Amino acid sequence: MDFALVICIVVLGLAFDYTNGFHDAANVVSTVIATRVLTPLVAICMASILNVIGATQISGVAQTIASGLVDPNYTSSITIIAALLGAIIWNVFTWSLGIPSSSSYALIGGLIGSVWAQNGLQAIYWYPLMKKVVIPMVLSPLMGCLFSFSFLKILQFFIKRFDKFTRLFACLQIVSSALVALAHGLNDAQKSMGIITLGLFSAGIISTDSIPLWVILSCALVIGVGTASGGFRVIRTVGFRITHLKSYQGFAAESSSSLVILLASFLGMPISSTQMIVGSITGVGLAKEKPNVQWKTARRLVLTWILTLPLVASFSCLIFMLFKVFI
Repeated sequence: MDFALVICIVVLGLAFDYTNGFHDAANVVSTVIATRVLTPLVAICMASILNVIGATQISGVAQTIASGLVDPNYTSSITIIAALLGAIIWNVFTWSLGIPSSSSYALIGGLIGSVWAQNGLQAIYWYPLMKKVVIPMVLSPLMGCLFSFSFLKILQFFIKRFDKFTRLFACLQIVSSALVALAHGLNDAQKSMGIITLGLFSAGIISTDSIPLWVILSCALVIGVGTASGGFRVIRTVGFRITHLKSYQGFAAESSSSLVILLASFLGMPISSTQMIVGSITGVGLAKEKPNVQWKTARRLVLTWILTLPLVASFSCLIFMLFKVFI
């Protein structure tokens, strides 16, 4: 039974990693596709490869998920399974509606909900949760918006005729898109590594929160495959329904996003790449000579972000209680 539960944790952890890849593919490639700098196929292939490379570069995010938010001694195999099921259900549900929700906060919400259901509030590290999750959840999209707004304003101040530099900014946008893909792998794949490692610790397979090499490699490959699978419903929302983008604007948005995601990764903060790119695109829309942001779409996205953590926590709490009744 215990071995079967461990296999289930690994399979579900990789399944979440896969849904993270195809759900969050939009964060990586939406702007470079929207500006027509790269075709969807080329953009997704590039993103997939760089996601894999980024995922193999260990940051502190995996340790944060594995042992920094809840007490590992208060977790069990059923806790981890309930957390992963809640996050996967939310990812698939929001993807089916074309809504770019946060896979990161879905996973964290699932973990909080299932641990709370099993052990109560004492098993949750509230201060690290506020410091590394809640506060960055609020600040990171605002930082992306501010950085991209400022960056684009600087570009507009020094360059009066962007049409003369179309090819230059197309090349620069490929570079900035590649950085976003690398940063996405560095931050997002780490979460799957962390939850699988926590599951292995809970089952007594490993005795520390160090990430096994096979977990690193498998999560890196799976998120790359997931990204290659596309997620075109979400790409349409992020790339086309917030504001219209040109290559220099896409460059500003992607540069801002990659900067904040890379910084958060090295600080061990599991932030949402979805929120980052949407916040950066919004900043670009506001910085245009004629500001243009589809606020109806933006409000819908913000509402989804606010609901993600508590709703997934509730799902996982319910799933855990059902497991306790029937298993």
